[in-house]
Amino acid sequence: MTPKVSGSGAASAAPGPSFSLHTIAAKLRDPYFWADWTVVFALVAAVLIFTALEPGNFMTAYNVNTILTASAVPAILALGQAFVIMTAGIDLSNAAVLTLGAVTFGWFFFRGYPLIWCMISAIIVGLIAGLINGLIIAQFKINDFIVTLGMLSLAQGVALVISNAKPVQVISPVLAQFAIGKIWVIPYLMILAFVLLLVCQFFLTQTKFGTHVLATGGNTDAARAMGVRTKAIKVSVYAISGTLAGVAAIVTISRIGAAEPAVNTAFLLNSVAAVVLGGVSLFGGRGNMIGPFVGAILLTMIINGLIVAGVPQYYQFIAIGLIVMVSAVLVRSAK
Repeated sequence: MTPKVSGSGAASAAPGPSFSLHTIAAKLRDPYFWADWTVVFALVAAVLIFTALEPGNFMTAYNVNTILTASAVPAILALGQAFVIMTAGIDLSNAAVLTLGAVTFGWFFFRGYPLIWCMISAIIVGLIAGLINGLIIAQFKINDFIVTLGMLSLAQGVALVISNAKPVQVISPVLAQFAIGKIWVIPYLMILAFVLLLVCQFFLTQTKFGTHVLATGGNTDAARAMGVRTKAIKVSVYAISGTLAGVAAIVTISRIGAAEPAVNTAFLLNSVAAVVLGGVSLFGGRGNMIGPFVGAILLTMIINGLIVAGVPQYYQFIAIGLIVMVSAVLVRSAK
């Protein structure tokens, strides 16, 4: 996905067949090529396979809209997870933070607070949870797996206490319209997710912050020696992940019309899986935002396609697991 310049001016102007074949062969042998493009190839293959299996049901305007709507939350979470994994970390708490943000939204909404404040409260709660994760990991040098696992339990527990383990119905014409609104087959929810993708990709590729994120993940000691504030970067990426979980909480409420206190662990699993599918190195230092975003859509499409094709649910887990494992092998080979 990263453009490369090679060859002299003359060669570039009139490449011969042997040059083209040699270039293609070199690309196919390059593990980075497969790590970057696996998700795109898989997406195209999924579209072709499911269209062939269910030609009258899969590629309809209604089903495409359904897939994109269902992809919004996993895509938003995957963007935050990607930032974390690029620093060689992982956020196991994002699904629970989403739930805590949703419950906080519901708590304020039930008491008659303005909708905008309810939305801000969900985002602020996500930001605070992310900051706590990042500060403990960076300042006390505690393993990210342990810290975010602890936050998962903490956020889930606080959500149950605040809500008294009961869902809060959220009746809002604004959110309802946002959830069902669309431009052609593209729902507003996916447009929001796409805007967030553009913002995240810009900061990753066009700012010093993005360079420092990749440097911190690639080699923390070397990055620190070059003047990168690696602790601040660590805190920042977890804060971003938590904030995006808060945004995802608002999207979730708009879709289901309620603030649910139960944690949907599928959101966590899919966010990690989408990042792996998107070619982001699990060892840090390499990746982009487009791959995880497309990966989230791919995972949702596969589940949807299997449902449309009438495949039992347990086979869906097998299919997703195999795809993620193959992608992990390809990313590992590109380390």
